[in-house]
Amino acid sequence: MACCLSPEGQEQRRINQLIEKELKKDRKQARRELKLLLLGTGESGKSTFIKQMRIIHGNGYNEADRKSFRNLVFQNIYTALHSLLHGMQNLQIPFEDPENKERSKLVLQVEPDRVESLEQVDVIRKLWSDSGMQVCFERRREFQLTDSAKYYLDALDRIGAPDYLPDTQDVLRVRVPTTGIIEYPFNLDKVVFRMVDVGGQRSERRKWIHCFENVTSTIFLVALSEYDQVLVESEDQNRMEESKALFRTIITYPWFQNSSVILFLNKKDLLEDKIKTSHLVDYFPDFAGPEGDAIAAREFILRMFAELNPDPEKTIYPHFTCATDTENIRFVFAAVKDTILQLNLKEYNLV
Repeated sequence: MACCLSPEGQEQRRINQLIEKELKKDRKQARRELKLLLLGTGESGKSTFIKQMRIIHGNGYNEADRKSFRNLVFQNIYTALHSLLHGMQNLQIPFEDPENKERSKLVLQVEPDRVESLEQVDVIRKLWSDSGMQVCFERRREFQLTDSAKYYLDALDRIGAPDYLPDTQDVLRVRVPTTGIIEYPFNLDKVVFRMVDVGGQRSERRKWIHCFENVTSTIFLVALSEYDQVLVESEDQNRMEESKALFRTIITYPWFQNSSVILFLNKKDLLEDKIKTSHLVDYFPDFAGPEGDAIAAREFILRMFAELNPDPEKTIYPHFTCATDTENIRFVFAAVKDTILQLNLKEYNLV
């Protein structure tokens, strides 16, 4: 038949064949590259999860990489101290040692964002060991304090050493608010997983819409420990209520009708510690489980989020996680990977 075509017809046929070839290639490539969108409110653990993917499925953090986190660790320590000192002032908690009042002034003179060394180790140690600051720490839900504060301050002797080099756990716990959009691609079983992390603060969410195209799966992170905390941006708004409202919005977006939704109920370790003294029923009166029971608490929180799904045909895949625990994330993401791959194969009618 080709010999009967005019030169113009032959050229048109050649172009059509090229287009078909490219479309076939694109379909094949779509199966090989999966886009995972990480969503959630600020401090839910999205950036920590990305770091874990780099550790588990990437090249990890070599000595030079970890060294670059030194200043950030120091800055996190000063940020935590400023929060604690302001908390003591606002809550009218005095120091046990009167001399610590003068020491606190030295710390408050330091701008956390400009810190490049830890020169006040003795001063910081005396402040942190003061019973007044410990009382303030126990009341941390009443003000804003990073989750890593205790971890770093308890490790002051190690971090304050002249030859200090951050270890992997130090890197995982560094808190730097995400601004803009961060993509992290990694290969797994001949498939490229392109993980997209966006800022969780309210001011960052307007940028999310640019990431919504061609999403294979949405991974939504909730901090289990935030049930008794308020937002940085709005101190009359409960963090978990904000997270619930955002989740409800996300799962009803038309962009995500064909993408699977994976729910990470994160910071289960912090919940286990906090639930002993801060009772869930005080913030969510519908909770009928026993006081101090972390399992009952997290199952109740899971039900609250599951009930926000208006579509009975849409399955939500939940996992309880601790984003700073590499082995936990390795295990959880193996299950997530299998779920995503199976759903993707179904979409292309390959199973």
